[in-house]
Amino acid sequence: MALINEHYMKLPNNYLFSDIAKKINSFKVTHPKEKIIRLGIGDVTQPLPAAVREAMHKAVDDMGSKETFHGYGPEQGYSFLIDAIIKNDYASRGITLEPGEVFVSDGAKSDTGNIGDILRHDNSIGVTDPVYPVYIDSNVMSGRAGILENGKWSDVVYIPCTEENHFIPDLPSRRVDILYLCYPNNPTGTTLTKEELKKWVNYALANDVLIMYDAAYEAYIQDPAIPHSIYEIKGAKKVAIEFRSFSKTAGFTGIRCGYTVVPKELNGFTLDGQRVQLNKLWNRRQSTKFNGTSYITQRGAEAVYSPEGKAQVKEIINYYMTNARIMKEGLLECGLHIYGGDNAPYLWIKTPHGLSSWKFFKKLLYEVNIVGTPGVGFGPSGEGYLRLTAFGDREDTLEAMTRLKKWLL
Repeated sequence: MALINEHYMKLPNNYLFSDIAKKINSFKVTHPKEKIIRLGIGDVTQPLPAAVREAMHKAVDDMGSKETFHGYGPEQGYSFLIDAIIKNDYASRGITLEPGEVFVSDGAKSDTGNIGDILRHDNSIGVTDPVYPVYIDSNVMSGRAGILENGKWSDVVYIPCTEENHFIPDLPSRRVDILYLCYPNNPTGTTLTKEELKKWVNYALANDVLIMYDAAYEAYIQDPAIPHSIYEIKGAKKVAIEFRSFSKTAGFTGIRCGYTVVPKELNGFTLDGQRVQLNKLWNRRQSTKFNGTSYITQRGAEAVYSPEGKAQVKEIINYYMTNARIMKEGLLECGLHIYGGDNAPYLWIKTPHGLSSWKFFKKLLYEVNIVGTPGVGFGPSGEGYLRLTAFGDREDTLEAMTRLKKWLL
């Protein structure tokens, strides 16, 4: 008899975005002629940059010749991509990394979920709240989260990010072993200054805390004073793992490529206090459970760093950030309280008239045919908010603002 991992039974029946999809499908059945504008899920709409497409076409041709064919590649990633990552994303900001500290993968979502494989089940965890659901759910699966009680997991330390504290989290109320930070933040679209991030690094150094730093949206930062990497902070390589993605930066949501940095200075501990390099453990995990990102995909990712690729990616990011500006201006004109949208492609809306997140979601869907994401789906502190994304087409973005103005003004 095969016994199951009973921690899976603790998870809510549906993933947030599955619930949203069901509600949309139900609406479409009863309103088949209505045009829905989707500003909820953070999927991109602009095509892959030309430089990426050309590189992938060439890589396909490589696979058709015996001399240039590639079978299994290194589980950690090809050196041509790792070298490009280090040179462009880190060395350009004064950060020194070794090739063996960068691990190419099929995306930041996979890595943030899988990283727990190398850590004990009884580590305590802290999350900023609201929070990207994968951080919580993957820890539920591993047995670290406890029991769900009144919308909160009993063994998770929630660190509220609210209008009252300007979405800048305070240090946790009690010590944790593992801390999740995501900046620019999903879902609130807010950021931390270098001084604010330094506070967290210093806390981690003083308390032997491991920081999981999700920087998937760093390419959207417009303010030069905001750090793009946690490693811009002195001492961070001793306490932090950083996750990056090509999904929203270069349109790789359907191709899948990202990477994780695990510095060799970073240690975990055995029960008897021995220090162990987390880099070695992650390398062993990936070598066992992951066969590497495809050669074709990695050649496409390498092209992101070419002169042509950089220019084309910048154009795409500017497109989405222009959407964000249009949305923020329109929503403010409607009298709504808006956060984010300046250094991230997400806008965090305070629901009007004290409506709950799901009630506002339903009103938007049924009265204006616009889809957002209920804030409560990201955690208790998300109640009373709704997330919109700037990843839509320009025409849909403009039409959505026109509809909202007619509805609210």
